[in-house]
Amino acid sequence: MSLSHTVLAEPRREASTKSSSLRDRLMATRRLSLRLAEPLSDEDQVVQAMDDASPTKWHLAHTTWFFEAFVLPRFMPGYRLFDDSFEYCFNSYYESVGPRHPRPKRGLLTRPSTEAVRAYRAHVDEALEEFMAQGLPAEAEAFIELGINHEQQHQELLLTDILSLFAAGPLKPAYREADPGVSTHTAVPLAFMPFEGGIYEVGHDGNGFAYDNEGPRHEQLIRPFKLANRCVTNAEWIEFIKDGGYETATLWLADGWNTVNGQDWRGPLYFEEAEGGYMQMSLLGYRPVDLGAPVTHVSFFEADAFARWAGYRLPSEFEWEVAAAGHPFEGRDLGADHLRPLPADAGDGLRQMFGDVWEWTASAYLPYPASRPHPAAVGEYNGKFMCNQFVLKGGSCATPQGHMRRTYRNFFYPHQRWQFTGLRLAADA
Repeated sequence: MSLSHTVLAEPRREASTKSSSLRDRLMATRRLSLRLAEPLSDEDQVVQAMDDASPTKWHLAHTTWFFEAFVLPRFMPGYRLFDDSFEYCFNSYYESVGPRHPRPKRGLLTRPSTEAVRAYRAHVDEALEEFMAQGLPAEAEAFIELGINHEQQHQELLLTDILSLFAAGPLKPAYREADPGVSTHTAVPLAFMPFEGGIYEVGHDGNGFAYDNEGPRHEQLIRPFKLANRCVTNAEWIEFIKDGGYETATLWLADGWNTVNGQDWRGPLYFEEAEGGYMQMSLLGYRPVDLGAPVTHVSFFEADAFARWAGYRLPSEFEWEVAAAGHPFEGRDLGADHLRPLPADAGDGLRQMFGDVWEWTASAYLPYPASRPHPAAVGEYNGKFMCNQFVLKGGSCATPQGHMRRTYRNFFYPHQRWQFTGLRLAADA
């Protein structure tokens, strides 16, 4: 995906069914981002609650900038940039592209206005519609596909970042009002599914889209193991709290113990003990905790400590991937429109493998054998973050529909917990 390749060297094809499908997916993704922002005021879209989060306005602009940076000026002769200053404002971390506004200060970007960002999106969308009506070179199709998946990632971030903002405010507003009444569920019984050891092929097989960090496909030795049939629940996490889990140093990694004490953690993020039970801030507002639902907004440090307290461990990313073989890439994602994790459905076998919450694994986020980053700026997408982070698998209730797959490698630092992150227990067989 070299950005130095010229348009003149790219043979053009007649518009195809594949191109039409790609165009439909692209424009549907662009429309979804705007729909996700509709419940928000312009004021809501400007503020960032913490350094890890970004304002909604920034997400809407950055995902638009991506197509200006990597597609339109390069492949569409005569394309006119909307505003030269937007590259500095809305570049994220692409050093190869140029300097950019500091991430912790994105909430200070009151200008350009939210209205200007909407105009920016309209300008780029009009150009994309015109561009996609032509026969596209294969490399342009690859960048469009990457842009779709990139925007889907930011749709999930948009929701979790607005939750962090609303949770920080005194009024604790709901992103979307919930139906009246509150129900809590009893979890299906915890059970462990056995899996045989052996040498397995893991990683993406090259068929269909995948990020560069999902390959190359390679062999991995896996010893016999057991994996829990469902995710850890809020009720089980409350037992951990009441048993002194956050006060017992021997359960924690050293960095985790320092974080717990330095930040005074006493439960998952947005978790609060209240009269009669626990409450938690959510996209549906400040609500009683559903005891049977998966615990969420926990860090790797917390997941690791809980697993040790429970007498188990976290699975490796490869154990998780092997166990997920044969499961359809579907679950309660953003398309299900619940906006929160729900209890596992009754039934045999593994539940909740996709959707509900991202599941922490014990695997450090590292390159696979023989991995090579793409040249030029897009090589910065994943590879340069392969240090001090851990892999999560599966997807969440805020992951856009169609964005989940078995080989997907989400990654976060071990202290981060503002995403819909949970865990599933594992053990040696």
